[in-house]
Amino acid sequence: MPNDPFDAAPAPTAIHYDRAAKELHLTYQDGATHTFPAELLRVESPSAEVQGHGPDQRQTVPGKADVTINAIEPVGRYAVRLVFDDGHDTGLYSWRWFRDMIENRDEKWSAYLDALAAKGLSRFTS
Repeated sequence: MPNDPFDAAPAPTAIHYDRAAKELHLTYQDGATHTFPAELLRVESPSAEVQGHGPDQRQTVPGKADVTINAIEPVGRYAVRLVFDDGHDTGLYSWRWFRDMIENRDEKWSAYLDALAAKGLSRFTS
């Protein structure tokens, strides 16, 4: 299961949120740094609120182009909870989840943009 929080994946050695750029930076032991826009993290949240309890329950979350992260809270040794300025705080972002996002980021972003377009929704609030 790719999002199993107990599935071993390397933990980052540093986590930094750039508030001005609205980007979360994870640095790993090998020196690799990966950048995640807050919007992408919010709309792809591993929470049941976004993912549902099955593929047919997945939500397309519009209007999050300007969302920011207010807090990053460690959860054991396997994840962080991100607290967004829109009040969303129920997703546990495991190191395995981040590894999957690193590997599939472009595909997930394209699928999100396609879902917005298909539903007549926008990344921006009206």
